[in-house]
Amino acid sequence: MEDHDDEPKIYLLPNLMTAGNLLCGFLAVLTIFKGMQAIDLVAAKPFYERAMFYIFGACLFDLLDGRLARLGGQESPFGQEFDSLADMVSFGIAPAMLVSRAVLSDLEWPNALDPGGSGITWAIAFIYLLCGAVRLARFNCLARTGSGGPDFRGIPIPMAAGFVASLTYLIISIAEKKDGLTLGPWSYVLALMILGVSFLMVSNITYPSFKKIDLKTKVNIWTLLGAAILLGILIKFQLYAPSVIFIGYLMIPLFRRKSKGKYKEKMC
Repeated sequence: MEDHDDEPKIYLLPNLMTAGNLLCGFLAVLTIFKGMQAIDLVAAKPFYERAMFYIFGACLFDLLDGRLARLGGQESPFGQEFDSLADMVSFGIAPAMLVSRAVLSDLEWPNALDPGGSGITWAIAFIYLLCGAVRLARFNCLARTGSGGPDFRGIPIPMAAGFVASLTYLIISIAEKKDGLTLGPWSYVLALMILGVSFLMVSNITYPSFKKIDLKTKVNIWTLLGAAILLGILIKFQLYAPSVIFIGYLMIPLFRRKSKGKYKEKMC
């Protein structure tokens, strides 16, 4: 049997997690298609909720594949490319389809702005998808040149997808308690937030990667106590927990800039 020296290294465990990420994205897309066949939002809600949990599952697999690769010294170009392709399905296509059908379909625009109907809805979803693809391509380019740095440049697409899915879940749940059929003004709120998170993906704003946090990371007692209290609050208020987590990550740059500003003032 002929050996090929240029064959890429494929490590089992990290790429198995990436395959799990891709599977969750695929199942999310299939579930959204089933929801699209429902007669109204009430009938479609169980399908959309299931799709959201598949997206959350993909986030978990995406977190594990990188961790396992770094812990085992099994990082490879193949794993990086495979991960990006899986991310495009799970965190690009699936969330774009989800919001375009579950939330943005309720948007009503003047005929002058949207003469054919639903055009702006698809445009907003596509802007998110396009920015996600650009974000992944830029990440791969920076990784190849070694100029990426310890932090992420622009919000990572898994966090953007988690934000979109969690906020969609929250808004649908709130709407269901009111009339159960339409989302009303919440559709416009989510549309603006999707455009905002799309911009953040291709921006130069830095976000922490948490790559240095592992089993050997040490913290003080107050950090441990605060984390335990926060975990208890999130478990108590499960409806709001995912949104709080992802919104909190989005706001990290604001607190980092303030802390850096205070540090510079002390140095002067």
